Amino acid sequence: MRVHVVSDVHGRADALATAARGADALICLGDLLLFLDYADHSQGIFASLFGADHARAYIELRNARRFDEARALSRRLFAAMAPRGDRAGPSPRGAEGREAVFETAIKQQYRALFAAMPEPAYLTYGNVDVPALWPQYLKPGHRVLDGEAVELDGWRFGFAGGGLISPYRTPYEMTEDAFRAKLEALGEVDVLCTHIPPAVPELLYDTVARRMEKGSVALLEVIRRTRPRYAIFGHVHQPLARRTRVGVTECLNVGHFRASGVPYGLQW
Repeated sequence: MRVHVVSDVHGRADALATAARGADALICLGDLLLFLDYADHSQGIFASLFGADHARAYIELRNARRFDEARALSRRLFAAMAPRGDRAGPSPRGAEGREAVFETAIKQQYRALFAAMPEPAYLTYGNVDVPALWPQYLKPGHRVLDGEAVELDGWRFGFAGGGLISPYRTPYEMTEDAFRAKLEALGEVDVLCTHIPPAVPELLYDTVARRMEKGSVALLEVIRRTRPRYAIFGHVHQPLARRTRVGVTECLNVGHFRASGVPYGLQW
């Protein structure tokens, strides 16, 4: 059997449509949405709402870890938007209005992404995803797994989605203990599928962003104890090391799909 694996799709519906070509199934490790594009500031939900210049300023604040200032900028931009009646869609006034504006933009992306998503596909969430919105766009051949396992041609694949709590406050973050509970529910698997990497420094350092992303200590412990054949993940777009071994387990970053448009192939 051959499966193609993608992660960090971030809006690439065009490439997603052909990502399973030549494979029996697609595995998606999350981060379908594009909120910000750090390489092209004109792309993403933030830029579509406020323009590339404001997106650039917002990104610069986040890169400098000035998160309170970045959030204050976002609030000011929402407050400056035209009130209801002068623009399409819901009024952005107040927290509920901001959420409605973002939800409309998120739904637009999800509609295109899930329409392009091949079948069959096995999916879990990334930290940038909004799980509550997925059910309305899933096709019959899409199966979402988070703290669950599935058998594919004799190999057991376990899935645990989301990310750990961070200063970025992305939509699907949790404590290490909550993530550990999902991993423990899987039992022993041949392939451990997560969005985030285990806490191995060379897998966490992003060479372009020049920062350490957050990996899971619990995931590393589970890998050492249960010894899967593979641990596959994404999250770090330009890792110092794309793969390494932890004991007998091949730990593999499947790549930044938005940038490459190319899935990783796994065959057995």
